[in-house]
Amino acid sequence: MALEIKQSLRLAQQLVITPQLQQAIKLLQLSRLELENLIQHELTENPILEEQLEQEARPEEEVSVTEPANLTHDVHDKEQKTAEVGTRDGEMKEPTNFDWENYLGTYNAAESEPRRGNGEFPDEMPSYENKSAPSMTLQDHLLWQLHLSDMTEDETLIAEDIIGNINDDGYFQGNLQEISDNNDFPLDRVEEVLGMIQEFDPTGVGARDLKECLKLQITPFERETALLEQLIDHHLEDLEKRNYGAITKGLGISNEKLRELAHIISTLEPKPGRPFGGENPQYIIPDVYIHKVGNDYIVSLNDDGLPKLQISSFYRNALFKNETTSQTKEYIQDKLRSAMWLIRSIHQRQRTLYKVTHSIIKFQRGFLENGVSQLKPMILRDVAQDIQMHESTISRVTTNKYVQTPRGLFELKFFFNNRLPTNSGDGVTSESIKATIRQMIEKEDARHPLSDQQIAEMLQKQEVKISRRTIAKYRELLGISPSSRRRQVL
Repeated sequence: MALEIKQSLRLAQQLVITPQLQQAIKLLQLSRLELENLIQHELTENPILEEQLEQEARPEEEVSVTEPANLTHDVHDKEQKTAEVGTRDGEMKEPTNFDWENYLGTYNAAESEPRRGNGEFPDEMPSYENKSAPSMTLQDHLLWQLHLSDMTEDETLIAEDIIGNINDDGYFQGNLQEISDNNDFPLDRVEEVLGMIQEFDPTGVGARDLKECLKLQITPFERETALLEQLIDHHLEDLEKRNYGAITKGLGISNEKLRELAHIISTLEPKPGRPFGGENPQYIIPDVYIHKVGNDYIVSLNDDGLPKLQISSFYRNALFKNETTSQTKEYIQDKLRSAMWLIRSIHQRQRTLYKVTHSIIKFQRGFLENGVSQLKPMILRDVAQDIQMHESTISRVTTNKYVQTPRGLFELKFFFNNRLPTNSGDGVTSESIKATIRQMIEKEDARHPLSDQQIAEMLQKQEVKISRRTIAKYRELLGISPSSRRRQVL
């Protein structure tokens, strides 16, 4: 049969994810900051959208978990009337025929809380005293000392090159020979300038390795300098592994003297640049709050700071004016569809977030009452079946979302835990096992710390089926050293 190229038509049905549905799915997994940035971007790109500011804010409504799962916002009921929202994976059906006047009225009537209590921006700027001064980097601090020093012009050029090769931890990572060749200075003179910089603050800066860094800091301990240098040069690894016998034998000192030297070493800073290398703290803003009122737990969404959207009345009126050209109307209608799908997707995101949090409370009430020890095993399917949504929707809406509870701030993913088998068949969560491991290690004898195998055997006596490897994995996740490094002989 000869091969031939030809065109043909055929009818077929296939599932296609529309751009609007893709946007709705994307909004589900955005963090609060990402959502705020996206809204600001849409306000800039879409002239139909406006940020709504009200003169008076409505009081925040809250819903008890003992009441029916009614949502706190009127807009959810209005949204249900204007669009069909699927219960599987955030599915939505796009309306084909729009009743623009009624539709716009519906979305303009959507509830919206202002950013502040009175809906107005503050008249006065924050006090100057409340602003933090710009932080000084380690390089800035070293250059400041350099310009106050009495170095010659040539030495200053070398010093600037050396400082440029000091990393944020305070270590020199350059090559002295290259600096010597680039500046046409003798190598011994470059090394001399490096020694001058090593006398700068903070103590230990400019060192080429950990041992040199520590030895630069032991100068004040004149009586112990010789022993400290030997300890750093030859037994630093033994000290880390707590192999004290090898140290006392190698240095010919008593345990009491070793305890004194080890204490001095523990006061030294292995990263001299640490005070200057800290980044600005990143504060987490919760997406949802859980408050306890009486015997009930109240769920409230955190909408503070999120811009509230509305449809521009100017473009809404222009849509119905006779003098508006058909091309302009088509442009406005296209932007209106985009704007309303964005508003609807945001509302759907908030609805889903509320429902998921409400369901988590049902399953994890014991945790809210008694802490991590009462955290129950729970998977995405449990919540999905409870609120009649798809597991993928639950996964997306719990990504990068945080909840403020009476027990503290937690990521929503925290409440989903694997089930570890027990002899009774009930099962326990991995988080509760981690908490138990931490408690065991905190109460252990420092001279005879518990090994991973001993911890596993102790848990097995409590009817928890767990292996030594699992204990080691959980211990590492908790940032706890192995027993060989926790042992305190001195």
